[in-house]
Amino acid sequence: MNRLTAFSRPLAATARVQIARSAVATRSAIQIRNYSSEHGEESFEHFTERFIKFFDNVDDVFELQRGLNNAFGYDLVPSPSVIAAALKASRRVDDYATAVRVFEGLKVKAGSDALYKQYLDELAPLKNELGVQTKEELGL
Repeated sequence: MNRLTAFSRPLAATARVQIARSAVATRSAIQIRNYSSEHGEESFEHFTERFIKFFDNVDDVFELQRGLNNAFGYDLVPSPSVIAAALKASRRVDDYATAVRVFEGLKVKAGSDALYKQYLDELAPLKNELGVQTKEELGL
């Protein structure tokens, strides 16, 4: 075996591995693209129904906080009925701090003080019924 043959064999093996890796990466990218094209647009009404149902079935703090992260992660402000369901769930699992944080998340998502005030006005009876205060009302 000459030097050139001995030297080129490891290079050929390395090239085969790199080609195989790039083929796997290409197939993965195509699969991801195909999977993501299957999802359609979700209507606001369907979003609202889905999260109300989710919060109505929450049994522990972890699920509640996961649901809040998901709900506030969308590029929209959840409806007052979703916020009401989240507040009821937080009181049901006896987590007052998360109930206060719901209002903090709402304030950030609302983006304007006028919209936040409208939400507070609509949710005022429920706030009083559940005994939940906002961070501002607590003086924090």
